[in-house]
Amino acid sequence: MYKRKSTSTVRSSITLPILTGHRTKFTVLALGVSLFVNAIAFAQNTSDNEYKKPLKQVLAEVEAKFNVKVKYSEDMVEDRWVPYADWRYKPTAAKTLAAVLAPLDMKVNEEKPGNFKLKYYEYSRLTPEEGKEKLAYLSSFYTDKATWEKRKADLRPCMYEALQLSPMPAKPKSKPIITNKRVMDGYTIENIAIETLPGVYVCGSLYKPLKIKGKIPVVLCPDGHFGDGRYRADGQYRYAMLAKMGAMAISYDLFAWGESLLQFEGKDHRRSLAMTIQALNSMRILDYLLLLKEADPTRVAITGASGGGSQTMLITALDDRIKLSVPVVMLSSYFSGGCPCESGMPVHLCGGGTNNDELAAMAAPRPQLVISDGGDWSANVPDTDFPYLQKIYGYYGKPEMVANSHFPKEGHDYGKSKRLAMYDFVAKQFNLNIAAVKGADGKVDESKVNIEKYPAMYVFGEKGEKLPANAIHSFAELEKVFTAAKK
Repeated sequence: MYKRKSTSTVRSSITLPILTGHRTKFTVLALGVSLFVNAIAFAQNTSDNEYKKPLKQVLAEVEAKFNVKVKYSEDMVEDRWVPYADWRYKPTAAKTLAAVLAPLDMKVNEEKPGNFKLKYYEYSRLTPEEGKEKLAYLSSFYTDKATWEKRKADLRPCMYEALQLSPMPAKPKSKPIITNKRVMDGYTIENIAIETLPGVYVCGSLYKPLKIKGKIPVVLCPDGHFGDGRYRADGQYRYAMLAKMGAMAISYDLFAWGESLLQFEGKDHRRSLAMTIQALNSMRILDYLLLLKEADPTRVAITGASGGGSQTMLITALDDRIKLSVPVVMLSSYFSGGCPCESGMPVHLCGGGTNNDELAAMAAPRPQLVISDGGDWSANVPDTDFPYLQKIYGYYGKPEMVANSHFPKEGHDYGKSKRLAMYDFVAKQFNLNIAAVKGADGKVDESKVNIEKYPAMYVFGEKGEKLPANAIHSFAELEKVFTAAKK
């Protein structure tokens, strides 16, 4: 018979049966206590502590289990823990990694089969499949011109509020600063700075035809995130060729790039307010250009690539003065732009959530050429984004007013083939003289454009010595100026 020991004594024991052909007693002193304590400790190190494991250890275990590789830098995994780590395993490595990283605001990209790269969570990026699903969902809001116009009417005021441009800040009364006019083969260049907020200047270069007769088109050329900013050669080709065809084209710095660095630090470009300042800069520049006697307000265009493509779609959606747009290598149903200057303000949360396809569609029925390539997020434009735009333009009975030039073997740039597509489209829609830039072989010839060195395009001198006395010199000052200008 089993004999129960008193549980009131500290030296508890357990009487266990051992079958060895006959019944005997086996008393284990303190073993019960030990098992009990170990059980408690195990519970505290598991569910009470969320079954935590170091992220680096978990990634190593996933690599071993699925025979895959995960690339990462040590700083990405240092002091990061995965709660309920062993409960997150799924049938595949991709699904397991997604589950493991979800609570850490991280993700992986599968660069090739079995090879993953660890990345921080990108709020502005979905998967292509999720982008298609979102586009289908957004499309369910409208089925004709009337329902689309209602959607657009809901989006636009929210976008202004999201940018903190409702109401618009007061406009400085200063005149633009114009310096260093150069005469080239068929065009002229002037450097220009416009005060967009008190003490805040945006700098650029204004290209005009050498000979101007009557009213001519205006083309805004916001810059993107390419090395050397607006000073790079492919930009200069573009601005000059538009001028040689009979338009005035203006290039201008991103916020906290180029000459804007005389006032702000490079890190300020990656602040959310940069998105607002860049939008405001485009509008203020257009305000000035449309005051020029030679400017034709019925022929105003905007074109830019990458971050400049984001600005192109945004400004066209916000401002009906834009009559034609050419966003380059930026349209995507699943990517809204990874820089805060493109998506830092909650514009894409308007209307219950929108995307760049809807922003681009807000151009309808104004002429629009979408330029895309096979090497970035615009790769799906021909199959996904462009048919959507054609549908919206079809609501107005003008599906032919939107076009797509796709370069499946090219990458993320505003290279020559893309520029040629833009020249043809703008020349056709705005009746420009494209023959003026064609050689004897009938092809567009960019060789007569003079590519300048950077200092020639500076407004404020090589060392910023000509910066106005009222110029502010910090982001903190900008925030104060911006707030004051809205009162």
